[in-house]
Amino acid sequence: MTGTLTFDTLKEMAATGAVDTVLVAMVDMQGRLMGKRFHASNFVEHAHHETHCCNYLLATDLVMSTPDGYAATSWRRGYGDYVLRPDMATLRLVPWLEKTALVLSDVLDHHTHEPVAHAPRAILKRQIARLSEMGFDAKMATELEFFLFEKDYRTLQKEGYRELVPLNGHNEDYNLFQTTKEEAVMRPLRNHLVAAGIPVENTKGEAEVGQQELNIRYAGALDCADHHTIAKHAVKEIAWAHGHAASFLPKWAPDKVGSSSHVHLSLWQDDEPAFYDDGSELGMSDLMQSFMAGLLAYARDYTFFLAPYVNSYKRFAPGTFAPTKTVWSVDNRTAGFRLCGDGTPGVRVECRIGGSDMNPYLAQAALIAAGIRGIEDDMELAPPVRGDVYESAEVTEIPRTLREATECLRSSRMLRAAMGDDVIDHYVRCAEWEQEEFDRAVTDWEIARGFERA
Repeated sequence: MTGTLTFDTLKEMAATGAVDTVLVAMVDMQGRLMGKRFHASNFVEHAHHETHCCNYLLATDLVMSTPDGYAATSWRRGYGDYVLRPDMATLRLVPWLEKTALVLSDVLDHHTHEPVAHAPRAILKRQIARLSEMGFDAKMATELEFFLFEKDYRTLQKEGYRELVPLNGHNEDYNLFQTTKEEAVMRPLRNHLVAAGIPVENTKGEAEVGQQELNIRYAGALDCADHHTIAKHAVKEIAWAHGHAASFLPKWAPDKVGSSSHVHLSLWQDDEPAFYDDGSELGMSDLMQSFMAGLLAYARDYTFFLAPYVNSYKRFAPGTFAPTKTVWSVDNRTAGFRLCGDGTPGVRVECRIGGSDMNPYLAQAALIAAGIRGIEDDMELAPPVRGDVYESAEVTEIPRTLREATECLRSSRMLRAAMGDDVIDHYVRCAEWEQEEFDRAVTDWEIARGFERA
């Protein structure tokens, strides 16, 4: 039995012992799965209705610190509960774990049972609903890039992450011989994800030593984000099970190319591609041009949702296939936005700004919100930039630091109108804390530079 499960099927599997554990998970601000492991018998009897979690899970950082400054929850307010309501449409087997199933949950207010507005899944659902009111559906796909390392997570942690050796010692971009060396991890990854109902297309080597790419077939926006999140979780668990570590840190070494997560997007109406017009240049409909104009106009506003950490901004460098400019071009990997499939019904936009550390729900929601504004304002799309975009002058640059991106987020009227002040203020605080933690830390670079000479 493969793929997603019905509740009745889960009941049967629980009764026979084929499944004894159910993971009930929510998605946190960082795009990670958080939750509980239920005995299958308890889940089918009770927990499929709801369970509870501490509301600090949407107010912590990567290392589970509890920053102050959040309006939604705090030490002062006592860190109460959220309700997790399983979305039974996401119920599936987890084939890489023994006798285990997984269900994603929506996060509700403990008292009102209303959706928590700043929960990532809720943010994306709201933008999907706005599109639906306009008569459109978004189909999206993300590319997951990451590095595999020789040692396991615990060993690397004990060594202070100073002996990071990639599993492969060569640039393996599209190289079938080199990627054979990682098949002990990548083959089970592909097979287990397909068995879990995640429509994997392929894996390939990327343009750096030990770097991989996982490609999942396009789907509706919410399914795309769910697939991305489950797949990222699976990469880490399967690598760990084979004695290795996988990292989605966008820039783990200054002399190595970073890892991205490109987002492909198109709108559809009545099962027809709304971005396509066979009578127009490049096959781009007027709707697509206005949508893309919105993406470009507000790219700086939403960059934080594509690049949420200090490290994220170290990836944006010329000559690395990571963009530095918020312009579009036709099938050109030096631009922030690439037109793919031009002249065909598959015409779409690829946003190349996002790093491997992005939360897909937040990234996709922000892109949809910007595109909707472009449609609403009937925005005009500038001509494409040609040639090496890294060398293009007088074009808008991507924010170069987290601090700059935070200020763009804070001042974005578009995002505040689309998502609400409370949501934007919540994530502004998230960004501020990341910067504060970085600013107060003492780095190896500082010590080596100034220990004797300062």
